[in-house]
Amino acid sequence: MKLRTGIAADAAMQKHDPGLGHPEQPARYTAVMNALEASGLLADLFPIAVHSATDDDLALVHSRQYIALIDAEVTQGFDQLTTGDTSLNAHSATAARLAAGCALSAVDAVFDGAVRNAFCVVRPPGHHASVSRGMGFCLFNTVAIAARYAQKQYGAARVLIADWDVHHGNGTQDIFYDDASVLFFSTHQWPWYPGTGLSSEEGEGSARGTTINCPLPAGSGAREVIGAFTDRLVPAARNFRPDLILISAGFDSRIGDPLGQFRLNDDDFRELTRLMMELAGECCSGRLISVLEGGYNLRGLAAAATAHVSQLNVTN
Repeated sequence: MKLRTGIAADAAMQKHDPGLGHPEQPARYTAVMNALEASGLLADLFPIAVHSATDDDLALVHSRQYIALIDAEVTQGFDQLTTGDTSLNAHSATAARLAAGCALSAVDAVFDGAVRNAFCVVRPPGHHASVSRGMGFCLFNTVAIAARYAQKQYGAARVLIADWDVHHGNGTQDIFYDDASVLFFSTHQWPWYPGTGLSSEEGEGSARGTTINCPLPAGSGAREVIGAFTDRLVPAARNFRPDLILISAGFDSRIGDPLGQFRLNDDDFRELTRLMMELAGECCSGRLISVLEGGYNLRGLAAAATAHVSQLNVTN
């Protein structure tokens, strides 16, 4: 029997509303889900039952004090997280916990053999959140929590996180900067928000070399981004031999996004996805989970995500 691609999603994440005119809007969720349905893909995907992350789940990455801070500021009606540029409403903490829970549910499904790979349609995004700081629209670092959960729950000795968002995943880098069990790879626009991700940032101590940054100029497209994945990530991943591959799938690296100046198109995302699936097949029995990060042009986000999922769903 063919193992299907799983989808982890919950419409309740739409209740996180940063406010009128904010690019990280609830319509991002519906844009992706409606496009998957219209393409016919949604009916072919395995619906993963999802749950909210608990405090103990979040504390695999974040400090208890930071978790309590988010809950307190949301409860008190703050419209902005005090640690950084992340807008809040009454449902923000609930949505962020649900986003993390979607990724944890996907980890369970992949390791239990219920699905071959999975796409998590989540918001708010997470890759800018560090141990004790939220910023850049992010509260909890969903992909980092998933990595730690896979290590704890399933004994995954090594996890690869590949980030193709147009913005550098500074939070993910910070969390694993001195941890040789996680290989973090990022292509991102430079100079650009958040101002991190120089090629000289390579990790520290025994983890030196397990952070690989590929900063690229505005206007970069397939040649530069796919080239970096092919030339830098593929050999590093084959040497690292991950037990799980996670993708921080930011589609703001697509041409026409209002918050980025890369020029990737939908076929380029198919190719990036194919590369990651090939690596997962070689290294970790196909275990691959993709987590939505950025992407703020609704039509572009919908088209790129559909291309990505259509490739995830290909059976070799």
